This record gives sequence, structure tokens and C-alpha cells, in this order.
Amino acid sequence: MPRPILQREELIRDGAYINGQWIREASEYFEVIDPASNEVIAKLPDQNVSAVNDAIDAAYDSFQSYKNTTPRQRATWLRKLHSLMIENAQDLGQILTWENGKALSDAVGEIRYGASYFEWYAEEAPRAYGAVIQPGNSSNRAFTLKQPVGVCGLICPWNFPSAMITRKAAAALAAGCTVVVRPDAQTPLSALALALLVEEAGFPKGAFNLVLADKHTPEVGLALCESPKVRKISFTGSTNIGKLLMRQSSSTMKKLSFELGGNAPFIVFEDADLEHAVDQAIASKFRGLGQTCVCANRVYVQDSIVEKFANLMADKVRKFVIGHGLNEDTTHGCMINSKAILKVEEHKRDAIEKGAKVVLEGGPLKELGPHFYSPVILTDVPQSAKVSKEETFGPLCPIFSFKTAEEVVSYANDTNVGLGSYVFSRDINTIYTVSEALETGMVSCNTGLFTDSAIPFGGVKESGFGREGSLYGIDDYMVIKVITIGGLPKKI
Repeated sequence: MPRPILQREELIRDGAYINGQWIREASEYFEVIDPASNEVIAKLPDQNVSAVNDAIDAAYDSFQSYKNTTPRQRATWLRKLHSLMIENAQDLGQILTWENGKALSDAVGEIRYGASYFEWYAEEAPRAYGAVIQPGNSSNRAFTLKQPVGVCGLICPWNFPSAMITRKAAAALAAGCTVVVRPDAQTPLSALALALLVEEAGFPKGAFNLVLADKHTPEVGLALCESPKVRKISFTGSTNIGKLLMRQSSSTMKKLSFELGGNAPFIVFEDADLEHAVDQAIASKFRGLGQTCVCANRVYVQDSIVEKFANLMADKVRKFVIGHGLNEDTTHGCMINSKAILKVEEHKRDAIEKGAKVVLEGGPLKELGPHFYSPVILTDVPQSAKVSKEETFGPLCPIFSFKTAEEVVSYANDTNVGLGSYVFSRDINTIYTVSEALETGMVSCNTGLFTDSAIPFGGVKESGFGREGSLYGIDDYMVIKVITIGGLPKKI
């Protein structure tokens, strides 16, 4: 099977990164698997609570001086880190593909997207402004300061093993916080490569720490949540784990931001540009084979155009080239593991048993490997199907039909989560009224790809709270302090 051919082999690391030191020795180790070949590609230390406490202590000690660095100094380090990611984008992309399975073009795109957050927050760091307030007492004056919250625990997922770290770490480091990062054990190599670039960018020791855990993941997470030295937890992952981390963080009243599960509705009205809507639905639904939190999980198409929409989508999806992500001609890689495939199969089977029709059969591609899966397209999917209530996180496209805007909005909102949603129509009245009525944190109109460092990313309901990116993202890593001065003389 293909293996990365790197310009800088040293980007593949074999240890954790704590207080500016690479930690390779441990009593236990875990293996990292290439999901495309099912081969072992790395063996890394499986760290325990003692190691995470060392990382917390290092971040806490570093914070005492890092918080007093000037915003311009932090901006300089962030810009250097952005430049290093762009310079090494091809190598970083290959490492990401190797451990995650996505196509190399998608992986390099993720690296560039992730790097953009360091550039964005280099610009935001000097702009964390306070305000001057005139209290009711004419002898008093008050003003506010925005100050870094402290040490931040950043717990990140496998599906975007580089960008999910950069979105969090960029804002935290810009605010003056220090961080302890825990990447997913399935995809730690991208995080470790980033740690090397952090070191090369010149950040002080202890500002950025990275711990590795597989078997010890629960106790490492608990240590981050319960430590009084950690003042903020940011987590991207499932709603159930988010609720657990919230409970565990309650004893120290931490500041929290969670980007949790989604169930994105993709709504297409009959007046939409059909071919454009199909292209954007494909871009959203099958990016990373549907293993993204904002991918179209439920596709709602107005009843008069369902057949045309489904057949056009099937024609285009048949042109996918599925294979190892490092192959040049591959357009779509593999699933992360067998468990992910089982969920796709479960949702597909359930929908068909409840009356859905098969437009594109799809299914396992065992001749390529155990984790390859060809996309499935279904129509006439009933609202009672599991896929209408649960996130599939895979290449199953269920198409539901609707008649009116009121009907589709009620379907779209009939879920306990609310991360992203999509609306396609040429009518600005439809675009506006439906967007306003959807219970999601983000609505994308007439485009299937919308994430950008300049816009706030986050959800409502059980999709979490807090925002990443934009001018708002840095506020999740800061606290507002008010200073009141009393006994001033009367105005002259």
C-alpha cells in the first residue's frame, strides 16, 4: 500500500510533547492503524494520569509568564506557525491521509484551512478590546478588561485531526492562554507534526503541550476536567461524551465550549438551480465520505423534483474514484473503522425496511480493504427512519420529500441537535424565512461548503455552545474583568 514520501521525515513523531520535551518512554504503548490498509503505521506511548498532570503543571507554570506577553508578540508566533503549516502542507496532508484515510486533496485542503486560523487569530490577538462605562454614581468610573481564562484542555476528534486542533489552539494562544491538547488515539500523528511546528515557531516551553492516550483516555479526560489548574475545556465530539465532560467539569466550574453531534438538514426547493444544488449536496454529503459534523445527514427535496434530483446525484456519484487516499486518482478514501461501516449499514437497512427505495445500492468494497464503502442513495425515506433522528456519519444519502416550507421546517427541526443546515432556492423570501426558522447555529444558503476562519462555527440545542473562528471565537478563551474607581471629584 502507498506510504507518505515526505520532504521532512522528522514531521512523523513518536512521542508526546510536554513542556518543550518529546516524551517517548512509557509503561504501555498503543498502535496507530492506516484505515485503508489496516496496517500498523506507528507505536506511541499510552500515557496515564501522571503524564497529563505533568502537562497541566507545565501549562500552568508557563501561563504565569505567557499571559503577560504582548498581543503583538503572540501574533508574531501565530503568523510564523501559519507560514510553517503552509510551507509543509503537502507533507502534513500526506500524514493526515495516512492515519485518517481521506483523499489527499481533502487532507491538504484541511491543512490550509486549519492554518488559516493561526493567521486569523494573529490578527485578532491585538483587538481584544475592553470598554469604558459610566456607572450611576457620578463619582465612579468603570472600565473592562478582557483577560485570558488560563490553562485550556483541548480534546479533539479523529475526523479533522489537524483543523480541529488549530481552531481551538489558535484562539487560546492568541488570548494568552496555554493549552494541553489530547488528540484522538486513532489519528495522533497530525497533532504531533503540529507540535513540532509550534516548537519551530518559537512559542515558549509549556505554552503548547500534547498528551497521548488510548486505553487511558477516560482517566486522562477526567484529570483535565477535574484539575483546578485547568480553567477551560473545549471539546469536539459526540453529544454523550460532551455531557459526561460537562458533569466532570462541574466540580471546578470550568468555562466550556462544545461542538457536538449534528443532524444537518439539506433543503432543496423546486425553484433552485437543480444541477448546482446536486453538486453542492454531493460536496456536503460525501466530503470525507460523510464523516463530518456538518455534512448533509437528511436531504429534503420538494416532491416535484425528487426523481430528477436523485438520478442526477447518482450519475455524478458513480464517477467517484474510491481508493487509498495517497493514490493520485483517488477522489474519496475510506471509512475510519469497521464500527463506522456498521452504522451506515444499520441506517440503510432500517430505511429500506420502512419503505425507502434504492437509487444507488453502494455498500462495502472489500476488494479494496475492510474499511472501504461505496456511497448509497435512497429516496422515499420516511420520517420514522432512524436516519431522520440519528447522525449516520457515513456515505448514506437519504432523500426525503416535502410539499411546503412549513412542512420541511417542522421536519428539519424535529431533532434534539442543531449544528448546521442548508437551504437552496432562488427566492430570497424563501431563503430568509426558512433560514430564520431553522433551529441550528449555522445556515448555509445555496452553497454546500461554508466553513471559514472568519465566520463563527457552533451549534444550538444538544449540538453544544460556544463558537470557534470569527471575532467571537477568542471570547471563549477570555474572561471579562471590570475595574471600578470611586471617589472621583466632580467634573471640572
